[in-house]
Amino acid sequence: MEEYGKILLIAMPLFFVLIVLEKIYGSYKGEDSVPIMDSVSSISSGITNAVKDVLGLSITFISYGWMVSKIAIFQLEANIITYLVAFVIIDFYGYWTHRIAHQVNFFWNKHAIHHSSEEFNLACALRQTVSSFVNLFTFLLIPAAIIGVPTAVIAITLPIQLFLQFWYHTKHIKKMGVLEHILVTPSHHRVHHAINPEYIDKNHSQIFIIWDKLFNTFQEELEAVPPVFGITRPAQTWNPIRINFQHLSLLISDAWRAENWKDKFTIWFKPTGWRPENFEEKYPVNKITNVYSFDKYGTEASSKLIYWSVTKVFITLLLVSFLFNNIGQIGLPAIFIYGLFIFITIYSYSELMDESRFAIYWETICFLFGLGIIYYFGDWFGFNSLFPFGNYIIIGYLLLSLAMAVYFVAYEFKTKNAILINV
Repeated sequence: MEEYGKILLIAMPLFFVLIVLEKIYGSYKGEDSVPIMDSVSSISSGITNAVKDVLGLSITFISYGWMVSKIAIFQLEANIITYLVAFVIIDFYGYWTHRIAHQVNFFWNKHAIHHSSEEFNLACALRQTVSSFVNLFTFLLIPAAIIGVPTAVIAITLPIQLFLQFWYHTKHIKKMGVLEHILVTPSHHRVHHAINPEYIDKNHSQIFIIWDKLFNTFQEELEAVPPVFGITRPAQTWNPIRINFQHLSLLISDAWRAENWKDKFTIWFKPTGWRPENFEEKYPVNKITNVYSFDKYGTEASSKLIYWSVTKVFITLLLVSFLFNNIGQIGLPAIFIYGLFIFITIYSYSELMDESRFAIYWETICFLFGLGIIYYFGDWFGFNSLFPFGNYIIIGYLLLSLAMAVYFVAYEFKTKNAILINV
């Protein structure tokens, strides 16, 4: 938990710098694929996922260590060969967990967030789930357990394999020659993120493209079919926490409304998108039918709201960095209280990004919760030890956030709506 937090302290600034460089490069080339509000939502999703993982908010029914103790035939040493073997097995594991997430209704809920951006850029790589609280697929690492790959090797290799999936989320790198036959490239992954009928549910591989070619899920990017990105039931929100549970909410509603008991049970295991007969007519949901003709979400935000959203996500990154850097000193149960504050903060400002009037209520909750933390602990989780006026800095930030929410909801959003009505 604490070790992973330290790794993220290095990775987060690197990812952030690369996202900024992609924005600058795209603007210079006249091909900007990094809208600011979309990127703020993506980074916010990455923060929620990182906090969930660092706090250990998930359960593994069958641990890899337990499997090794029961079925290992050999006992490998932790050397370069062992790490390479582990990397290949983890990539095989990643292919199948990824493919299952795309093809089974229930498991799509944990992965839809990653595809929810209607852009394709480095920031969207950070759109990762917080809705997956149970790991059911450790058994796919059985090949590693049988040959006795040490648990420590798996623990180190898993995040490395995950971080190596960041770079290919970009439109600026075209086809890469011979590497197209070996590795997952930006071209391959553009296909994977596309909602064009030709591209749906293709290219599930994560590092080595060989798995898609081996299991018949490969599709080359076609010059005549430019990829269109997003999900066919568009999220229509910048709020990463709401996006995480949209599909699950629909499944629960459909299961409840289904008259056939078989449908109530099987809907969870049917192919992704399946609904009981006639439900599309009885209980319609917004769905993209023409991938080349639909309005992207949230393209009319004011410059003030954009600048404030960037400010909020930057301050949240600083708060999260403080948590990750001091997780041992903060201790239990305070780290979970801190994590809850981060989740409420992200929910609050992403509701403001959606121009929702409820943002005031969420910001008020965040303000009172923050004051309650300072009152109960005496300071902000030891922040006063770094800055003598730490409490005043945090209280000032909370007050400013509440004031800005009031301004946007009570003035700017109402003014904008009045103009639209008059038009």
